[in-house]
Amino acid sequence: MKNKPTSKLLIFSILSVTVFTFASCAGVEPVQECLKGEEYGFLFGLLHGFITPVSFIASLFDDNVAIYAVNNSGGWYDLGFLLGSGGWGIFAGNKSKRKA
Repeated sequence: MKNKPTSKLLIFSILSVTVFTFASCAGVEPVQECLKGEEYGFLFGLLHGFITPVSFIASLFDDNVAIYAVNNSGGWYDLGFLLGSGGWGIFAGNKSKRKA
């Protein structure tokens, strides 16, 4: 009889190695052209994080749409983006509460 957790771990390991192998073959785009103009800060990071689902869908159809602004102010933009994209989780929590 096969041990189920071991076979699941093996399948997960093989899939992980495969995904990382294919991801390592991805091309690198030069970003120097993108680093001109206005730098985006915390508030734009918050906005860009909040509209991430819409930006993702638009980026599938238009190559000029990006999810993450390359020309940003660094840590503050990252913090705003993280908080904005994490905001979508507030809609999922209320439906799963048990009634006593």
